[in-house]
Amino acid sequence: MLFRRWFVKIDLPFQNTVAIRLRMVTRTDDRREAIIEAATAVFREVGFGRASMNAITARAGGSKATLYKYFGSKEELFAVAMTEAIEEQATSLLNILLAATEEPRLVLTRYAEGYLRLITSPDVLALTRTAIGEGAQTSLGPMLYVRGPKRALNALVEYFGTLGDNGAIRQIDSRLAAAQFRGLLEAGVFEPLLYGAPSEFPIEHVAQAAIDTFWGAYGRD
Repeated sequence: MLFRRWFVKIDLPFQNTVAIRLRMVTRTDDRREAIIEAATAVFREVGFGRASMNAITARAGGSKATLYKYFGSKEELFAVAMTEAIEEQATSLLNILLAATEEPRLVLTRYAEGYLRLITSPDVLALTRTAIGEGAQTSLGPMLYVRGPKRALNALVEYFGTLGDNGAIRQIDSRLAAAQFRGLLEAGVFEPLLYGAPSEFPIEHVAQAAIDTFWGAYGRD
C-alpha cells in the first residue's frame, strides 16, 4: 500500500503533464485548421492577388501575429491551403504507385486515369492558372510545384526505377521516363482545359494510348 501511494504521487504529475501537452497540441492543430479554412474561403472568393492577410485574419479571428506564427507569407498560406484541399485525392493517387503489387500495366492504367481526373478538376486547374500567373513575380509558383507536380513526378520516378530493377521495363533514366509518361498523359487534355477550352480526347482513351506508347518504347513484352 505504501508503495502504491508513492507510485501514484510521482505518476499523477507525469500524467497531468502529458494531458496538458496533448491539449496544447490539439489547440495548436485546431488553430492552424481554422486559419487554413478561413484562408481557403478568402482565396476562393477573391483569388490570390486580391486576398490579404488582414482579410484572412478577420475571417479566422485572432491576431495577425498569430497568423504569421503559423505561416510566414501569403504565398506559403495559399500553397498549403489550396493543396490541402486536394490532399486526400493526391495521396490516394500516389499510393497506387507506392503500394503497387499488381501487374505493371494494370497499375499504370489505374494511376493514369486517376491522374487525369485529378489534374482536370476545377481546383487543380485554378491552382495551375494561379501558379502560372504569379510564378514569375513571387515564390508561389515554385512552392506549388514542389507540393504538387514534383511530388507526383517523384512517385513515378520511384515506381519506374523499381520496374527497371525488377526487369519489367528496360533500364532507363527513370526521371526522364516519368516526365515523358506524364507528358503523354497530359497531351490534348490538360492544355485545352487550362485555356478554358474543351479537352480534345476522353480521359480513358488518352490514358490507354499513353500506356501503350510508353510500353512500346520501354516495356519488355
